[in-house]
Amino acid sequence: MSDTLSTAPASAPLVKWRPTGLLFIAAPILLIAVFLFYPALRSIWGTIYVRQPDGSYAFSIASYLYFFSDSYSLTNLGRTFWTTIVTMVLLIAINLPIAIYLRFKGGRLAVFIQVLALFPMFVPGIVIVYALIRYLGPNGLLQTLLEVVGIGGFQSPYLTPWGPVIGMVWDAMPFTLLVLTAGMSGIATSAIEAAQDVGAGRLRILFSIILPQIKNSLLVVTSLNFLGLFGQAFMPFMLGPTSPEMMGPFMLRTFSTVRDPLQAATQATIVFALCSVAGLAYVRSIAKRRAAELVK
Repeated sequence: MSDTLSTAPASAPLVKWRPTGLLFIAAPILLIAVFLFYPALRSIWGTIYVRQPDGSYAFSIASYLYFFSDSYSLTNLGRTFWTTIVTMVLLIAINLPIAIYLRFKGGRLAVFIQVLALFPMFVPGIVIVYALIRYLGPNGLLQTLLEVVGIGGFQSPYLTPWGPVIGMVWDAMPFTLLVLTAGMSGIATSAIEAAQDVGAGRLRILFSIILPQIKNSLLVVTSLNFLGLFGQAFMPFMLGPTSPEMMGPFMLRTFSTVRDPLQAATQATIVFALCSVAGLAYVRSIAKRRAAELVK
């Protein structure tokens, strides 16, 4: 009996919950509620309870029916999806090999590549835009250099669908690389060496070891990049075409040029609803990771 009692596992200590800890987050939550949630909810409410000609308010979804029946609005929404997805794919395709290289290689070359990849983080967006215009635009530096070496027929991506893609890839590279590098730091070198010892090739190691262990980082970077890219307004406005256009410039033009606040709020609500899906995926990823850490 004494042996059984001596080998019984000790019970985990109870953690006492105290509501006073909420005071530390009360101020930021209050600021978010007052300056973010309340204006957003009021704007959304204003799209379904619309002021009538007689001054009264009535429930109406006419603005939503107009959006989903208007071919130009749907074309802009499709253009936004295309630009966002292409940009996210390019971000992963560019930054994942860099993150893998930085994880398993060292030296001055690795430091130089990391500094070069993180450099856009310290450059304002307006500077990036005008630098790309001067470099990629008609008669820009790139076209001049190509003509010097005898290559003609250059088609500038400026004011084409690829203009915003190039600008947003450049702007989002540092964040994407930092998240992927953080995920790569959790991969044990011994696991890679063991796989190599049994004859596993590089692709086998990539798909069987590396990608499964950084799937949370990939989900986080995909979700947050979607949130930042889908509602982007500045770079699509400066680098992209005017028709079709992304939802960001479309909302701004509807509000300021067309002077239709109701339709602009409707467009913003639709963008918010679509982005909420990506936000939900991010929150679920964080919750699952914390739950797994508690189990361990």
